[in-house]
Amino acid sequence: MRHPQHFELLTLRDWVRWGCSRFKEAGLFFGHGTDNALDEALALVLYALNLDHDLPGEYLDARVTADEAKQITALFHERIDRRVPAAYLIGEARFAGLAFYVDDNVLIPRSPIAELIRQCFVPWLDPEHVGSVLDLCTGSGCIGIACAYAFPDALVDLSDISPAALDVATRNIERHRLEGRVRALRADVYDGLDGERYDLIVTNPPYVSSAEMASLPEEYRHEPELGLDAGDDGMDIVARVLGGAADYLRPGGIIVAEVGASADLLMARYPDVPFLWLDFERGGDGVFLLTAEQLDEFRDSFEEKGA
Repeated sequence: MRHPQHFELLTLRDWVRWGCSRFKEAGLFFGHGTDNALDEALALVLYALNLDHDLPGEYLDARVTADEAKQITALFHERIDRRVPAAYLIGEARFAGLAFYVDDNVLIPRSPIAELIRQCFVPWLDPEHVGSVLDLCTGSGCIGIACAYAFPDALVDLSDISPAALDVATRNIERHRLEGRVRALRADVYDGLDGERYDLIVTNPPYVSSAEMASLPEEYRHEPELGLDAGDDGMDIVARVLGGAADYLRPGGIIVAEVGASADLLMARYPDVPFLWLDFERGGDGVFLLTAEQLDEFRDSFEEKGA
């Protein structure tokens, strides 16, 4: 990245504009919290200056000091030259209107499931009767913690196979002061959950196929491979999730799972299963819903092809 002459860039607005131009010039990929160069540049400038996004617009015309300019330049350098996603540089990402700590031990929150959480999964669940939630393959814990806000009387388990991810999830439990209702558990899919049953299982498991992994933009290389790669067809973990789900849901419960671009592969594997594919007003796809009763009805198929 070429470095500016600091006397040429005086204000926050100047630095945001310059960063936006450099990001576009470098051909960066945006998909980890922002979807454009301008928002990404603004996020990094505000972080470098310890400012919030809700600051009055006139502050954009405030001058940047020489030390602050060095901090902004260093962040832009990491973003452009190493393709580090902005959320990792900042150490924070937002999901369902909440802020979460993130580092490169967890995926950066970006699931469309956030929209369902805000709606309390209505009409498929009665919010007043949700007493337990499992966030399977939790990563940062964002889905489960957001569910704890949506269902204030529910107990929530966050499970993951990665101890490093669970450290991040635990940090977010503490950040949101939910230690009394939310716990982090180490589990290999269901192995480690001790037979608990839930009203709601939500999961954003690894679902990227080997071919798709090879073609991902460089920004994704900073995310843990364990959270993305799921074998030749991307179904390794999803098949295991479906294979055991009936034993971990209460009657009337549901499972909601994101499989992204692997939706067609999932339907090809289970052609007789009536997956309900959910629509999102704010964009996103590849999220299905099944009831506890449907999981039990197709148990044999799930267990056979999830083995």
